[in-house]
Amino acid sequence: TGVALAQRQVTVQEGPLYRTEGSHVTLWCKVSGYQGPAEQNFQCSESFNTPRSTEDKPELGLSASAPLAHVAWVQREGVSDRVLGYLLPTPVGLCGAWEAAGGHCCPLLGVSALLTPGYSCPTVIPDSLRVTAIPQTLNKVEHDSLELKCEVSKSTVQHSHVSIAWYRQRGSEAPVEIISLSRDFVLRAGSAYAQRQATGDVRLDKVGETTSKLTIYNLHPSDQGEFYCEAAEWIQDPDDSWYAMTRKRSQGTVVNVQATDKEFSVRLETEKRMYIVGEPVEFRCILEAQNVPDRYFSISWAFNSSLIASLGPNAVPVLNNEFAQREALGQLKVAKESDNVFVLKIYRLRLEDSGKYNCRVTEREKTVTGDFIDKESKRPKNIPITVMPLKTSISLEIINNASVVLEGESLRFGCNVRSGFGPQSRLSVTWQLVDKLNRRSEIVRLDREGTLHPGPAYAERSSYGGIQVEQVRPGSFTLEIFNSVKADEGHYECRVAEWTRTLDGEWQMVGERHMSTPVSITALEAGFAVTAISRTPGVTYNESFDLQCIIKPHYPSWVPVSVTWRFQPAGSTEFHDLVTFTRDGGIGVEMRDLVEYLNVLKANGNQEREDSLVHPESREFLSCVNDPPLFLLLHSPLTVTKLQVSKSKRSITLVENRPIPLNCSVKSQTSPDSHFAVLWYVHKPSDADGKLILKTTHSSAFEYGTYAEEEGLRGRLQFERSASGGLFSLTVQRAEVRDSGSYYCHVEEWLLSPNHAWYKLAEEVSGRTEVTVKQPDNRLQVSQTHKNITVLENEWVTLECLVSNRTSPSSQLLVEWSVWRPGRSEKEVVAWLSRQSTLHYGDPETLGELRSRLHLESPAPGLFLLSIQNSTVRDSGAYGCRVEEWLLDPADRWYKRAEDVSGLITLAVKQP
Repeated sequence: TGVALAQRQVTVQEGPLYRTEGSHVTLWCKVSGYQGPAEQNFQCSESFNTPRSTEDKPELGLSASAPLAHVAWVQREGVSDRVLGYLLPTPVGLCGAWEAAGGHCCPLLGVSALLTPGYSCPTVIPDSLRVTAIPQTLNKVEHDSLELKCEVSKSTVQHSHVSIAWYRQRGSEAPVEIISLSRDFVLRAGSAYAQRQATGDVRLDKVGETTSKLTIYNLHPSDQGEFYCEAAEWIQDPDDSWYAMTRKRSQGTVVNVQATDKEFSVRLETEKRMYIVGEPVEFRCILEAQNVPDRYFSISWAFNSSLIASLGPNAVPVLNNEFAQREALGQLKVAKESDNVFVLKIYRLRLEDSGKYNCRVTEREKTVTGDFIDKESKRPKNIPITVMPLKTSISLEIINNASVVLEGESLRFGCNVRSGFGPQSRLSVTWQLVDKLNRRSEIVRLDREGTLHPGPAYAERSSYGGIQVEQVRPGSFTLEIFNSVKADEGHYECRVAEWTRTLDGEWQMVGERHMSTPVSITALEAGFAVTAISRTPGVTYNESFDLQCIIKPHYPSWVPVSVTWRFQPAGSTEFHDLVTFTRDGGIGVEMRDLVEYLNVLKANGNQEREDSLVHPESREFLSCVNDPPLFLLLHSPLTVTKLQVSKSKRSITLVENRPIPLNCSVKSQTSPDSHFAVLWYVHKPSDADGKLILKTTHSSAFEYGTYAEEEGLRGRLQFERSASGGLFSLTVQRAEVRDSGSYYCHVEEWLLSPNHAWYKLAEEVSGRTEVTVKQPDNRLQVSQTHKNITVLENEWVTLECLVSNRTSPSSQLLVEWSVWRPGRSEKEVVAWLSRQSTLHYGDPETLGELRSRLHLESPAPGLFLLSIQNSTVRDSGAYGCRVEEWLLDPADRWYKRAEDVSGLITLAVKQP
């Protein structure tokens, strides 16, 4: 019948609203368009979507006068739900709001008839948020690192976000926010940790789908407390506002942080104080301090107050000149064994290494520019060591064929090293005679190279074979003296010295041992005996023959002796004088002259057979005729040589520094008493003839050829003869590439004539041994893996160069780091670590301030790390390492054997 007007417009929160079970729901309604009295009444009623008791008729009424001076709270009683309501003024009127728990639809009705009602319906969903962490107690030391993990998961069907925050709480104090990741994925640190997060000491990382990891580097004592993480699940309502449906926290981890003691102490240790030359020694400088890995220490080593080496915080040793040379030769090592232990090792001590050793440890502080400044230095007490001369452990045995002999008989001695002789050692032997007046005369000396040196009083007798010294095998020597005289009586002493090679290539005597044996010589007085013998009692026509007249005893050189040789033809009764010799000096000369004379006589005649008789006559002041005379039958053929040397050929291929074994085998010989001279030759493709390396005479004297002198082989040659005498061996130690060639031996067979004069009977050449000496195969391998690394500015980045294999474990490596920068075609050398572990940098103008931010280290064999501190965008580029492998050749010279490059590491430095 008329027009009806609504004086109030009621607006409620737009739905649908999703809320988790057990959480609070906040709903609002706005009233506008009313201009009546200030007092208004609000009424809320609930209508559940699920059946409930008819007696449960919840209603909530609120009333207030505008303007509101207070909030009126009304709580519904008698039901399980807790409802709170309040009023507040708005520019468009009054707004009522209430909080309730449960799932329902709530129509909002005003008590006035002039009311447009509104409806808001929340939907309750399951609470699936889970926040878990392992409860534990951790005890840390100041400057340690802390790492905690928290598992956050949800299974809500509706689209929702999760925020994560880490807190630290001490007792009843309010929790302190450490760092959080908001629902919009924004990382923020709490005010107490903002500065440390900016320097990288506080990090929050997401590991996998559900794990949140908190990392705090360089812990402070103030970090002590209970750590826990809190997560909230957020959902976006239709009005685009975000609502935290639920919020949960994990169980806590109690962290105790003990303040560090800034003090440190240093002690120096070594195994003993007394050493022998050649022994190794190791000094250990031990640092005792808390939290060493996070502090910076440098160390220096000193010997008698002179600097040996120093190591900075990067653990790269820098040695002074003298010790740098020994380190380059592998004789000395300075290294960081662990964070607390530094080592100085000398592998072979010298006499001059005796003295006082010490180390000094300095704590250093790193400034914001990356430079280091010294804070405090400490050093322990000096450790003195004494290096004693070498001592040999060899023992000797001397053998004498007879302690009593007749004048003119031969003397033979053996000197054997029974024990203590190492394969790397060499021996020299000296034979001496001590007479009854205790006068000492050197007979002969065989040096460590095998060269024979007769003593001054025995030089003449040695020159014609009257004295012979031989090395039968390593450590076994013989001395033979023919035609002994009364003056040879006395004590014969064998002195053996042991020698070892030092690392610088010089030979050093380890020690000496000696033994002696007595010899008594019985002189033949006035009477003497004469014996005529023939080595060849039967010869054919036109063949040479020799005869010998042996006179005993062998008189001193001042006694005049004459010898007449007479000849009686077959069928004749008369003798004819052939030749007479008279000596004023050593009879051996005349005997050899006689043999030379008789060797040119020819047996000739018209008959096929002819008997001959040769008669010697010797006079000592008076004539004395040998009886019976010597018969020489000219009907047997002269014995021919049976010398045969092995003609077999062989090839040897070996790696440098290995020994070259060469053999020369005499397969047959004319006489068991034959002696051999062996000449060793090498033929190179560029030479027309072979070059003489070494000659051993039939008296076992050594003579080096021009090739051995020119090529420096003397110290590398070792000659041996088997006990049976038919096998001769020459070993070239520490073979070099230039030793390659064709080797062979030339053998001469010598026999001793009855008057003890040696003559050459025959000679032969052996087959050849082809020797090829090569350098070790290249086994150097550097990892070829390509990598891409992206970091933010001011972060520390570490690049890796891995040597996975090398030619030799004793080789030295040079590692060079380079970078190819964007827009540039040529690489720039950044830094390199030399073979002696010395650090070098590239061009200062090119590197600029990057040089102060570089850090090189080798934490493990074959692993080289290049670190860039506080990286900048300008550091971006492709980095790679180049590795050179150097080997020590047998002549102790370093040479580059191989080179390899790594895969590229592309570094991209971005701004935050």
